[in-house]
Amino acid sequence: MTASAIYIASPEGDTGKSTIALGILHKLTATVARVAVFRPITRLEHREAAPSPGSPGDAEGERDYILELLLSQATAGLTYQECAGVSYRQLHEDPEAAIAEIVERFHRVADRSDAVLIVGSDYTDVAAPSELSMNARIAVNLGAPVVLAVKAKDRTPAEVAQAVEVCLAELAGQHAHTAAVVANRCDPDQLTAVAEALAQLSELVPASYVLPEEPLLVAPSVAELRAAVHGELTGGDEQSLIREAMSVLVAGMTAEHVLERLHDGMAVITPGDRSDVVMAVMGAHAAAGFPSLSCVILNGGLPLHPEVARLVEGLGTRLPIISTELGTYDTARAVASARGRVTVDSHRKVDTALALMERYVDTADLLDTLSIPIPTVTTPQMFTYQLIDQARADVQRIVLPEGDDDRILRAAGRLLARRVADLTILGEEKTVRARAAELGVDLAAATVLDPRTSDLCDGFAEQYAQLRSHKGVTVDQAREIISDVSYFGTMLVHNDMVDGMVSGARHTTAHTVRPAFEIIKTAPGVSTVSSIFLMCLADRVLAYGDCAIVPDPTAEQLADIAISSARTAAQFGIDPRVAMLSYSTGSSGTGADVDKVRAATELVRERQPELLVEGPIQYDAAVDPSTAQTKMPGSEVAGRATVLIFPDLNTGNNTYKAVQRSAGAIAIGPVLQGLNKPVNDLSRGALVEDIVNTVAITAIQAARQ
Repeated sequence: MTASAIYIASPEGDTGKSTIALGILHKLTATVARVAVFRPITRLEHREAAPSPGSPGDAEGERDYILELLLSQATAGLTYQECAGVSYRQLHEDPEAAIAEIVERFHRVADRSDAVLIVGSDYTDVAAPSELSMNARIAVNLGAPVVLAVKAKDRTPAEVAQAVEVCLAELAGQHAHTAAVVANRCDPDQLTAVAEALAQLSELVPASYVLPEEPLLVAPSVAELRAAVHGELTGGDEQSLIREAMSVLVAGMTAEHVLERLHDGMAVITPGDRSDVVMAVMGAHAAAGFPSLSCVILNGGLPLHPEVARLVEGLGTRLPIISTELGTYDTARAVASARGRVTVDSHRKVDTALALMERYVDTADLLDTLSIPIPTVTTPQMFTYQLIDQARADVQRIVLPEGDDDRILRAAGRLLARRVADLTILGEEKTVRARAAELGVDLAAATVLDPRTSDLCDGFAEQYAQLRSHKGVTVDQAREIISDVSYFGTMLVHNDMVDGMVSGARHTTAHTVRPAFEIIKTAPGVSTVSSIFLMCLADRVLAYGDCAIVPDPTAEQLADIAISSARTAAQFGIDPRVAMLSYSTGSSGTGADVDKVRAATELVRERQPELLVEGPIQYDAAVDPSTAQTKMPGSEVAGRATVLIFPDLNTGNNTYKAVQRSAGAIAIGPVLQGLNKPVNDLSRGALVEDIVNTVAITAIQAARQ
């Protein structure tokens, strides 16, 4: 079966095709298992093998950055070389031979994919009037409908419509089918007018969409500015190089006038010997009430005076300081010409692009124009997309107690950009917001509370003392306890000021869970708090419980864990078929451990007769149909189990880690279950993506409760 394909083409450069491509690719990966990317025309000569270090094409920036960006999001597992077509030179020297090679290379990709996103040329190397026609011709040869991207920036609505009409005629002239038009980079005040102008072309194109200009997407990063001026990082935090410079100030005036002109995200250019400006700018960046800058560029090859350098170091700011040999004019010109790109490392831009596409383009409707195969598997990308989509459908309030962790701040920025949850972050507000700004994270929509100084402290202390009076806790003791971020966050959940909590990036599981046991307590009808891991395998998602909380459960606790795990799995779209695991299957084995699992299975059947459950059963019989046919024929669970309950924590914890590491599974969790309100723990090695997923899970739990 040939893969479905869609071709993104444009008539000019700077249309923001990468934003459109990211949005479509993201939806495709949530729809089918194997999504590939194909770039028919690339900047470099094609190589069958990756270039060796130091060889031509290995230098940073020479590879096609759009292809690399999209490959980082694709799921077909193909290499850069496999997904590249021909170079511009090949196309211009012999168009017929080049198109033949493009078609051949495309079909190699399509044969290993369910869907292919094709991204046309971007006019950065050659701006030929016939380039759109060539893209149309390639699209026809690949059998792919076209999504036409046009630039609305600096155009009236009538001019945008006219440009689209001309392009549609050119595409039709090559017999290309245009599935949709996206007018990108539109003045936000003209969105409606441009949409109305495009609606007049409805007889020519099935669908049209308008995206507003987003300055962040075209803003260069500090790293790109450093490269543009051939500079060297002489101070500050290298992590802050990923931050975007939203504007530039050439500081040729006196310090007080420089201070008047500072804005958030600004890059300041000044000669290295302007000590007054340097001290003013660095002081402003560190001071409350002044903007957070992106970087300082010291031009002229002049080092800071030793005493000024010592003062700057003493301020302890992480603001990048870049030194360049260029003069003021050349530095300013280089910075002004620096091009902001959406690259693999541009996490904030990627999230912003996805948020734009999700808000303004009905990608599901767009993909209906394709013959997308109905998926028979659930990949990790499909499952995590469903989590985010489900959380966004009913936005909940989540507290993140660890505002002093960069991963938490980065995750918060992603969650807010995608509108997954409303966030409250704990920490000193000035410090949290300043560090977020240095990381290029926008926390404007988040609430920041300091557990040490908040007006809520006294009320929380009195409440906690009352809750723990049977333990002899006084109000004074409670005040000290409540200043701990985990306890303060849990009190926010208890008082319905937020709907759930996610913690553990810097703290132990016990530190996260203990306050929940003391304050939130267990849900009605549940006597055991336990956990599951959502194990995202290559083709399905399984629930493993309990792998984090109960060390050696009794038969009654094991039954609790099984019932809670089935309910939790169902919340996330997993049809629960419960396997009570042991070292024997059915009645073949005896012993205390097997008897415990057998008794727990009977308890589950008594308490939840409608729940499909089997036990004791071995892991292979639970998940492998052929083994199940031999060991437990006729069972509704054996060979098809989705919820696997381990007999003890030792078995469960080791098994989930073995599967995670050996099978390359994504383990999401632990997801706590059995509490009155959702509180979830993070691994101290959690990645930003893990935090995002856990917040989405917590939000879904809160919405369902």
